[in-house]
Amino acid sequence: MNNCTSQHFILGNDYLNIYGIDINNHKDRYFTIGGNKRQKFAFPSEKRAITVIRKVKNVNKEKFVSAQLVEAQINPELTLEMKEELIEILFQYREAFASDNEPLGAIKGHEVESPYPPLLRRPAYPASPMAREALENHINELMKPGVLRKVGHNEEVEVTTPVIITWHNDKSRMVGYFRALNT
Repeated sequence: MNNCTSQHFILGNDYLNIYGIDINNHKDRYFTIGGNKRQKFAFPSEKRAITVIRKVKNVNKEKFVSAQLVEAQINPELTLEMKEELIEILFQYREAFASDNEPLGAIKGHEVESPYPPLLRRPAYPASPMAREALENHINELMKPGVLRKVGHNEEVEVTTPVIITWHNDKSRMVGYFRALNT
């Protein structure tokens, strides 16, 4: 019986614990060997060979998914391969997404010079003290990455537009009224 092959064998819990084999019983049955929980092996069904389900993941990719895509809602109708491909593309172009350090993303834009008609200056709308405080916070956030800059009193500005603060789920949003630019 030294060289015989068996299709099934039974191992006790002691043996499984000693050699670090972890068997998870749920919809997709798989097992891991040793302390490496990242590499999972499927129980063979029709095939008699053990196949690898998931390879060792990229640690940076896992951090990106947990930090940036935590609130993302990926279509549940996508297959696992499609979801992994989508996450891989998002990870590849992760610089384009906003983060705590780059609230507007790190993609450098371009400037479009278009002549503005004169008198595109609109006065500010009245705002409550709470809205003014939220507006100052938004302006400071946009000044940090250099999107906005303060203008001196004697500096000529071609276009000014009023902004309002809207509230959604106890968070403020700054909305600019740019109708004059589109005419």
